[in-house]
Amino acid sequence: MKQERIDYRMGLLASPLEVDASQWNTLLARQPQPTPFLRHEFLSALHAAQCTGERAGWAPRFVTLSDATSGELVAVAPVYLKNHSYGEYVFDWAWADAYQRNGLEYYPKLVCAVPFTPVQGSRLIAVDEPARRQLAASIVALAEQSDVSSLHVLFPTEAEADTLTSLGMMRRESIQFHWLNDGYRDFDDFLSTLEQKKRKNIRAERRHVREAGITFRRVRGEEASDEDWRFFARCYRQTYREHFSSPYLNLEFFRMIGATMPENLLLVIAEREGQPIASSLVVYQRGEELGGTLYGRYWGALEHVPCLHFETAYYQPLEFCIEEKLATFEGGAQGEHKMARGFMPTVTHSAHWLAHPAFSDAVARFLENEANLIHAHVDELREHHPFKPSKP
Repeated sequence: MKQERIDYRMGLLASPLEVDASQWNTLLARQPQPTPFLRHEFLSALHAAQCTGERAGWAPRFVTLSDATSGELVAVAPVYLKNHSYGEYVFDWAWADAYQRNGLEYYPKLVCAVPFTPVQGSRLIAVDEPARRQLAASIVALAEQSDVSSLHVLFPTEAEADTLTSLGMMRRESIQFHWLNDGYRDFDDFLSTLEQKKRKNIRAERRHVREAGITFRRVRGEEASDEDWRFFARCYRQTYREHFSSPYLNLEFFRMIGATMPENLLLVIAEREGQPIASSLVVYQRGEELGGTLYGRYWGALEHVPCLHFETAYYQPLEFCIEEKLATFEGGAQGEHKMARGFMPTVTHSAHWLAHPAFSDAVARFLENEANLIHAHVDELREHHPFKPSKP
């Protein structure tokens, strides 16, 4: 039977608030990888708290497709016009520098991404594959018709990356480290799968924290008080202060997601003698049976305690994963040190289009060489995994 052709109407929105939240989230729930970071609540909180917007250099240019007959929303993508490359985690600073040295403007550029969030997931949110491909084509056409140097789709699914490369975009790959739950009964069961040295080091790190008199509270988003959020935001700011940089997020943002999507949030708060001294925030999404994913996001401490970072940001969330039967813990961008704690390398994707033909050709050659190095490095890392020989 011949499928009826659907005519789409494209829209360009200056705010996620211009999209109906229920329509957005219903569409998102149908995606192969509907991470919590693509929820309307998350993107709207970024905008309302002014973490994104014109002044922040993340000006929304959300692309929508609607059924031309019914007006129903059938596809949407979080696209931003940017005048810098901060908060992306797919680094193109060298490309921007090359443009500048040749007297060309690299900014503004278009970026399809979740701001400040190096998490792979659906970027082309669509009701079906024809709408998804049309959405991808519309984003590429927008870039071609705009006064921008380039278009970058960051951390899409592999299938979306395939779609984008079929439209002429260049694929880039990078490495993250993810922990997989092999149906562990408890944390000790997980430790039993590691090589003796790795197992011994983790136990020593946890013991140092206990002997320092530190205890932990795991506070689900539904139970978090305003005092908890204010303390976490203070820890978060401290992390940026120690690295001599400015935080991307603010207390208003954390309060908003705490109120609108608490079922996806967990605060881990470290205390000594009843006083909080450190905290981490993780985001999670449940699946069926042994399913769902936990995402490591932010951490900070008001005083230095050896090994406190690993306990607060890794071991406590790992215990939570095991207890809640979550299948995966994504540890965020980079970090080969995570391998010693059971995280294994995985390849993530991005897609890129550059308007300048000569630079596009040069970047294409660079990406081909980079991909070969990435795959060789992943193979090498996997050969040096932290598990006992019986564990593949």
